[in-house]
Amino acid sequence: MVVVAFILFISVGTALLWLPWASDGGANIGFENALFMSTSAATVTGLATVPMSDFSLFGELVILALIQIGGFGIMTIGSLVALIASNRLGLRQRMLAQTEIGAVNIGELRTLIAAIARITLGVEGALALILFVRFWQGGYEEGPVSAAYSAIFHSVASFNNAGISLYSDSLTRFATDPVVVLSISGAFIIGGLGFPVLVELWRRERHRRETGSTARIPWSIHLKITLWATAGLLVIGPLVVLIFEWSNPATLGPLDLGDKVLSGWFQGVTPRTAGFSTLNVGGMNEPTLLVISILMFIGAGPASTSGGIKVTTFAILGLVLWSEVRGNTDINVFKRRLPERLVRQALAIVMISFSFVVATTLTLMALDDLQLTPAMFEAASAFGTVGLSTGVTGTLGGFGHAILIVVMLAGRVGPITFVTAWALRDRARVYRYPEERPIIG
Repeated sequence: MVVVAFILFISVGTALLWLPWASDGGANIGFENALFMSTSAATVTGLATVPMSDFSLFGELVILALIQIGGFGIMTIGSLVALIASNRLGLRQRMLAQTEIGAVNIGELRTLIAAIARITLGVEGALALILFVRFWQGGYEEGPVSAAYSAIFHSVASFNNAGISLYSDSLTRFATDPVVVLSISGAFIIGGLGFPVLVELWRRERHRRETGSTARIPWSIHLKITLWATAGLLVIGPLVVLIFEWSNPATLGPLDLGDKVLSGWFQGVTPRTAGFSTLNVGGMNEPTLLVISILMFIGAGPASTSGGIKVTTFAILGLVLWSEVRGNTDINVFKRRLPERLVRQALAIVMISFSFVVATTLTLMALDDLQLTPAMFEAASAFGTVGLSTGVTGTLGGFGHAILIVVMLAGRVGPITFVTAWALRDRARVYRYPEERPIIG
């Protein structure tokens, strides 16, 4: 149902963007471009076959709506509307929304959805206010109306990790502006943590305010793994960009020390599915592109506005390796033991996703005569719903665009579908076969 809902949602967006008045000047952008841009916005990816300047105000508002609804979740939006309209949810609707937002207890969905709506609108509203003041007073926009519109658009795109900008150079013009760079990066990092993490943090803070208690409430294992893995990747990404791009004349080379650090930070954290750029991605060195591809493949937190395999899946793989090196039979973390089935699911997600990206890379190389690096980068960006590109998206043929459309959709709903299907198929067997070990290594 989640996949079907996304397909229907994308179809509606395609029809609206295909209309003549969705294009600047009334010229139809064509069905292929309309479908690609609708998919990119609905899956909060950010890859584009046409610049945003080709769209009218109506077209931009359609894309903005696709980003907001696609990031918040089709089923979650439907559940929120049902709550407002009838103050209740059906069992099937609750189960679908539970899958999408990563809720553990189906009975608490009503509270969760309301909390998610408040968090989303709160973060987007705060960022929009900051950007409005900066865009207007900084002279980036001509007047308060233009500044307000741009601020709202980029705040929604930032929190939802969409990476779609109204500007042709993405955020390159703001590369040396710490207010814009740090506020936008803060918003997409928060959006990438995932709704379960945000709701848990919100509940802890609400409990502290309401009770006045200073007692330490234990963090869930999911919260701990997500925050630690996120923190590690937020350090690794910028360091890699700074090391490999420090003297690159096409990226960080011409900047002074402070601006290098600022741009290196932003370009190192944006691959975690945000997709904005303050540097020329096409001018980056190959080691940087390789690491960014890996970061895009990993993505951000589960039940977030991101794609990829998710940081918790990546962390579990690391824990498996660490346990094997130390000779432990159990996978332990933070004084808790991870279930064997969870470990197998994590391995399955990684292998399926990796195979998907490899197949996409090979297809793009064969059909559009791309070299390995740009083809791999494009495939990882689409699957991770990131939106970064070395500049080849618009040059691909119709079949190449069709491949990326499928990959973007798979990256957004694929892991959700896998986990849900496995949960439904979970059943105990009444027998086990004898054990025998093949030779490995």
